[in-house]
Amino acid sequence: DVQLQAYGGGLVQPGGFLRLSCTASGFSLGSSTIAWFRQAPEKEREGVSCIDRTGDRTFYGDSVRGRFTISRDSATNTVYLQMNSLTPEDTAVYYCASDQFTLCGRAGLVPYGFLGGWGQGTQVTVSS
Repeated sequence: DVQLQAYGGGLVQPGGFLRLSCTASGFSLGSSTIAWFRQAPEKEREGVSCIDRTGDRTFYGDSVRGRFTISRDSATNTVYLQMNSLTPEDTAVYYCASDQFTLCGRAGLVPYGFLGGWGQGTQVTVSS
């Protein structure tokens, strides 16, 4: 059974930073494309970023490009999302998701493309 867990959220002031982590039990994250999505209240789930199996290819949504960085550490079986220059608009529940077949890119970064497993989500709140 594939289980992902996202953690590292919290309350941060505008302009601050957080690092989210996505870990897995039951499989190696290195076997799949891993993505981060977020969902704010009353909004649709939005693709934030993805990274391919090797870590060579990454993609960022327009709203976070230049501020967020996704990376993977095979030694710890963890995918990270470094979030800098946070704004109140980044407030949302953040989820990590996996899929063995989805290509990391603009077309692939959609919720229905990630069928391998989803984490439970971690709340990020940006507020002064």
